[in-house]
Amino acid sequence: MNSSQTTLLEVSDNQKKKLTFLVCLILAFTVMNSTMFNVAIPDISSDFNLSTSQVSWVMTGYILVFAIGSLMYGKLADLFPIRTLFTFGLALFSFGALLGLLSPSFEVLILARVLQAMGGASIPALSFIIPSRFMPSIRGRVFGYVASTVAFASGVGPILGGIIGGAFSWRFLFFFSMLAVFSIPLFRKWLPMEERKRGSIDLLGAALIALTAASLLFFITTFDYRLIGLFVLFALLFIWRTVKAKDPFIQPAILKNRRYTVTVISSFFGTACLFGLIFVIPIMLRDLNTLSTIGIGFVLFPGAIMAGFLGQYGGRVIDKKGGVPVVKTALVLIAAGCLLISTFAGSGAWIISLCMLVAYIGFPLIQSSTADLLSTTLSSEQNGVGIGIFNLLNFMGGAFSSAIFGAVLEIQDVTFRWNLLADSGLNVIYSNLFISLSLLAILNVIMFSILYKRADRSAQAY
Repeated sequence: MNSSQTTLLEVSDNQKKKLTFLVCLILAFTVMNSTMFNVAIPDISSDFNLSTSQVSWVMTGYILVFAIGSLMYGKLADLFPIRTLFTFGLALFSFGALLGLLSPSFEVLILARVLQAMGGASIPALSFIIPSRFMPSIRGRVFGYVASTVAFASGVGPILGGIIGGAFSWRFLFFFSMLAVFSIPLFRKWLPMEERKRGSIDLLGAALIALTAASLLFFITTFDYRLIGLFVLFALLFIWRTVKAKDPFIQPAILKNRRYTVTVISSFFGTACLFGLIFVIPIMLRDLNTLSTIGIGFVLFPGAIMAGFLGQYGGRVIDKKGGVPVVKTALVLIAAGCLLISTFAGSGAWIISLCMLVAYIGFPLIQSSTADLLSTTLSSEQNGVGIGIFNLLNFMGGAFSSAIFGAVLEIQDVTFRWNLLADSGLNVIYSNLFISLSLLAILNVIMFSILYKRADRSAQAY
């Protein structure tokens, strides 16, 4: 047995219910913590007299640390007990929230958000590992609950943030996040006792992959082309370290697993479509429909609710039929939803809300199905870091699409329509963006269908 191998400890049915509820609850806190602050950015800028580029670090710094942290916690879960990692992560997340609540300056606020990200990154990373490690018999169903929670919380967050920020102050958003500390005793009680596995972490490899990811994410958010050189340098150094190290941070065998690589690439593009959709929709609704922040939140809310309910059904389908058909269904729904929005861009807000229902349902389905495929593809000793890479690439997919579409929206005088069913006028640029997302989702489902079938056939033959 590999010295770092993780032993599966299936818990009782009662513990499964408690753990599933607790994981979903604390995951909702984390997702809403991110989306609520999107609404608060203008108020923070006003209070500290900041420029747009300065205040953007409230979100950018959080995302950078959170994305890299999700990979690190995945690796740590291969060696350390999950209850220990949750205790550390939730304590740091809550302390960061307390510091943010009391922050006397913008510098302290940024420090608070970084600490929150360092702790909060443990929550999605470990939430996708718990089902495969402690609930393998109902793994797909629990993945469905987890992914549905993410979709639901992403829709509720802006509304809740607007209500709290409007009625009180943006500082009280941190108070909401501080409540996460009360889950620590429950996690310590309900998570099984695990032993510290033998093995070590390749710290140099960890530093190099972190710098590689950070330089790429910095480039995505700033479009400073000098960072491409740093990205290439750190990537080459990481590859060198991976080849030379006795026990590298990421085992090459993981990336040589073709079913794994096809799944994470499909997840990357699927997430890029979804985050591109969620990024552009509020801008479009404010530009074309002149909606307030709360109004935009209510347009997104029905889709989030529906995704929350139907995502759970998708989890049951995964347990019965596997993740492959659910991945395909999710991508088709995303493509159909984006095509509908492209066609009706500029129409009434209620029509856009109905179109969003179709696309939003794909949100939990793509996450739960790809997570299930990864957990069955990887060996137990590879599962933690494998899920970590999956989480990191999903964040990067979201960052890529947001940055690219943000730049595209600055283009003026777009008149050529890609979607001939759409109206002409101010809505054309939005219509073109959404039909491009639809085409990307269609290409993704074709790529996944062909390449995963080949990879699966190759694995069975081996």
